[in-house]
Amino acid sequence: MIAVLQWSTLAICALIAIARIPSALRGENRSLFYIFTLMTLAILLSIEAPYVAIDQALGGINLANLLLRFVIFATIYVLGVKVTRGFGAEGAYRLITGRAGMAVLLVISVVMVAVFVMMDTAGSSAGLVGPARMNARNGVLVEYYGAAGRAYPAFVSLALLPAMIVAVRSTLPVLIRMAAGLLAIGGVAITLSLLFPVFPRSWDSLEFVINYTAVLCFMIGLALIWAARVKNGGNTAARKTSTEK
Repeated sequence: MIAVLQWSTLAICALIAIARIPSALRGENRSLFYIFTLMTLAILLSIEAPYVAIDQALGGINLANLLLRFVIFATIYVLGVKVTRGFGAEGAYRLITGRAGMAVLLVISVVMVAVFVMMDTAGSSAGLVGPARMNARNGVLVEYYGAAGRAYPAFVSLALLPAMIVAVRSTLPVLIRMAAGLLAIGGVAITLSLLFPVFPRSWDSLEFVINYTAVLCFMIGLALIWAARVKNGGNTAARKTSTEK
């Protein structure tokens, strides 16, 4: 079931990215193309078989996992810029793109790389659940590494949340309000992921559900924004959420 969800999500995301290529080549709303392309790569790197193949090509020391984290960082940053501009959330936009946001990104990235270097990363394993985690010290480092990887997406999600709540309660077109609601749910799911280190090991399936809830909510929410623009010909209030390149 999990594998079916992973591959189906990958296929849908890739198809949306491909569908955006003509518009991107015309210079229209390129940010959506970038987001879906990055999301496709992130999902690919989260699936065991392609992850192992890619990581083996990189040396078999789980560099693919570090790559995945930075792809997620790039995705959430572009998404944050897109959404804050589209919904007119100037405060959130300044927080994400200003000095504070850049400082948060830099600090989290440095901490994440430092912890990765300290870990025993031998043996390609998606999610770092291979033999290296059997060592107690390494298991703790893996948890710290995972927490650092989830911290920046949670920061951006929390910055977006107030604007999404306002949009849901507004008089914007229904598709836009639905999109805002899904983006808000995705943001809450990402924030909940910060609690993973305190979850019992038996809750691994719940962690998967939370992660993919975030992915699916962001993916469908962005697709609804695109659909709203197409439906309204880019000339109504929906246009505000989809005019940035």
